[in-house]
Amino acid sequence: MIGLLVLQLILWLGFLFHRSPKFPGSLTGGLLAMGGALLLIVPPLLYSATKRIKFFKEKITKRISLGTILNWHIYTSIVGSILAILHTGHRFESNLGIWLTAMMLLTVLSGFVGRYFLSYSSKELHEKKDQLNLLATRYNQIIGEITKKPNAEIVYTASHNFIKRALNSFVGIETSTADANAPLSLQALRLAESIADLEYAIKTHELIKRRTARWLKVHIATSLIFYLLLIIHIWSAIYFGLNWFK
Repeated sequence: MIGLLVLQLILWLGFLFHRSPKFPGSLTGGLLAMGGALLLIVPPLLYSATKRIKFFKEKITKRISLGTILNWHIYTSIVGSILAILHTGHRFESNLGIWLTAMMLLTVLSGFVGRYFLSYSSKELHEKKDQLNLLATRYNQIIGEITKKPNAEIVYTASHNFIKRALNSFVGIETSTADANAPLSLQALRLAESIADLEYAIKTHELIKRRTARWLKVHIATSLIFYLLLIIHIWSAIYFGLNWFK
């Protein structure tokens, strides 16, 4: 996926080294244009209809999951944009062509960022909340033991050792074998520090998630502009093409 996105950007920058003014109107250029247009129009419409129209969702999701359709939408959009860039022959001379290409790249990039960064932020946020619940549970257990036995030394059972390994794995707390016999108060202090760090990390991820969600709004806005420009581009190509035969 990332490789295709990088290839798209490299092909777009090709206008710095290569230009072929006659290629867009050639047979090969026309086939690339039609292929790219179909990939940029059909899968996104299918995904939008499946996601928002109840009838389509009930019929299609019985055979194909919405997540699979979304992945098709992402892959086909990137491949379609690559075909569209090849179709241009790097002939960015008209304002319509320049704006159309710019909106296409922004639409693909915003969709990619919104899809993967938002998914990553949600996953990280969920994991850290689970870690926080684990730490809070263990902290409350230790406070209860301290209340019952203020001067007691901690002696871990098998379940406590499991929790300690989980903390080392998830949070990165470095505990030595000597910590197994550390005072309850020291254990509580270390857990409190870890809880504070996790709460700060959760707030940071929530902020990132909110910022990333804005990319979806940008994606929708750029998509609408792109499709409008694409319709004008196709209409002008057909109109002037038919006039050429006259």
